[in-house]
This record gives sequence, C-alpha cells and structure tokens, in this order.
Amino acid sequence: MPKDRISLYSTATAMALLLASATSVSAQTEEAEQPQLPDLSTGEVITPDGEADSYVGNTHGDWELVCARVPDEPDPCQMYQLLRDAEGNATAEITMFPLPEGQEAAAGATILTPLETLLTAQLVMSVDGGQAKRYPFTFCTAIGCIARVGFTSEEVDAFRAGAVAQWSLVPVAAPDQVVELDMSLMGFTAAFAELTEQLEE
Repeated sequence: MPKDRISLYSTATAMALLLASATSVSAQTEEAEQPQLPDLSTGEVITPDGEADSYVGNTHGDWELVCARVPDEPDPCQMYQLLRDAEGNATAEITMFPLPEGQEAAAGATILTPLETLLTAQLVMSVDGGQAKRYPFTFCTAIGCIARVGFTSEEVDAFRAGAVAQWSLVPVAAPDQVVELDMSLMGFTAAFAELTEQLEE
C-alpha cells in the first residue's frame, strides 16, 4: 500500500473484529462437548478492495499508529485519533501522515464524520483558539463523510507546539448548532517523528 494512501480502518473497527472473534471462541468453548462436524470452514474476514489487515502499533500520548500488514515490504502506518463531542460521544475520526519534502503540504489527513453532517458548512479547525481554517468535504460513503486535507509545515509546527486542535462541524438536523470536537495534540510530535523516520527510510 503506498504511503500516501489513506486507510479508513479505525481502531474501533479493529476492536469490533477482535470482540467478534472472542465471542466466537467463547461460544465454541461452551459447545465443546457437542459433536463437531469435521473440515468445516468458518470463513475468513476480508476487507473492501483487498485492503490489508490493520493493527495498532506504537502509541504516543493520545495518538495511536494504525498500520497495515503488507507482504514483502515495511508495514505503512498512520497516526490515528478518535474525536469525541462535549458529551463524550465518539463522533469523528482522523488519520494523519507526513508527506515527502518539496510539496506544499507537509502532512496529509483524512477526517471521517457522520453521514448526518451538513456538508455545505464544511469543517473548521483551529489550534489552541488561534486562527481558524475551513476545509471542504471530499465525498461521502456508507460509513460517513470524508474530508481529505493537507497541512502546511507551519500548521504542523503549530500542532507540535499546541495542546488542543478544535474541529467544528454542523449537523444536518440542527443547522443552527455547532458540534465541537477536541483533537488532543499530546504525543503528536513523537508520533509524527516516528512516521517521518519511516518515510525517509
């Protein structure tokens, strides 16, 4: 998988698969005394478009490195964080990764929001209450609406020096309201540095 390809697999998805697997094992243990039919396949989990299995690598502060298993080459990883609203509800996800030098953007990111997001209001982000910036959505799928954005080197530096980046979105059902999502920057510097080292290898 190319380093600049954005994976939409989240830790939540991985945990759901893990819990499903654990439930299956538990059920098989309880039924161990029952006669078993030989050579039965329980199937194999596959991902859309042939995507490789994902797993959580190192954790830096509030950032996890979500990696994909790719045969015969180093596993590519991206920074991941689940974003919650003021009530603690899991509302959006962000994955971020460094880009090669010489480009206008020093980092790329994907933000995944619910389908009930008002697209025309776009996404708004600021770091520690500083200058806000607006980002358009790119497309929507069955799992939500996606914005693919780029951050300049100055913005990456702001992430390194900051404490919290606040994302704002507007729900379709309540266009007069704004949902605020805090993106913790704790561990950002270490996570971004690890991915940058991988990019340069």
